[in-house]
Amino acid sequence: MKQQIIKLSPVLLLISAIFSCKKDPEPVNESELITTMVYSLITSDSTEGAPTDIANFVFRDLDGDGPNAPVIIKDTLLANKTYYAIVTLLNESVSPIENINEEILEEGADHQFFYEKSGLNNIAFSYTPLEKDVNGNPIGITTILESGVKGNGTIKITLRHEPNKYGLNVASGEIINAGGETDIEVSFPVTIK
Repeated sequence: MKQQIIKLSPVLLLISAIFSCKKDPEPVNESELITTMVYSLITSDSTEGAPTDIANFVFRDLDGDGPNAPVIIKDTLLANKTYYAIVTLLNESVSPIENINEEILEEGADHQFFYEKSGLNNIAFSYTPLEKDVNGNPIGITTILESGVKGNGTIKITLRHEPNKYGLNVASGEIINAGGETDIEVSFPVTIK
């Protein structure tokens, strides 16, 4: 038995030497920490003097996977209105607060927001032509929301990293064929009155 160990020792040393000479692996570019999502909407009323409706939905989870539950602030929308909307992602765990939208716009071809509804049958989302990636595909930070009739439900906002923007209906906002990895996904309770 000792002779077998002695015979294997040079082989083990050689294997050890080969693996110890390998270069250290390249560091992985980790995704940004997202602690906060703010979904802000404002009506676009063409009638002069018409009151403007502003709504803000906020998701905040400052301790990430820590023991504290995320805080979700909900709001209401008015029925049968057109809203211009913007979603803002932040990392509030650092000072100064980091605006993640800047990186998303810089790497637009690798990101797309998706908006889904549940229980709000008449609500409709569309991407604005304001921001597109280098290939002319939507990123989805800004959208137009048609509120539809009164009701209760949820709006789910998902940011996908490296989606297939050429998948069936992905450019029009359908997430089903998007693939990629989810960077953040938040569901906001919504009342339309």
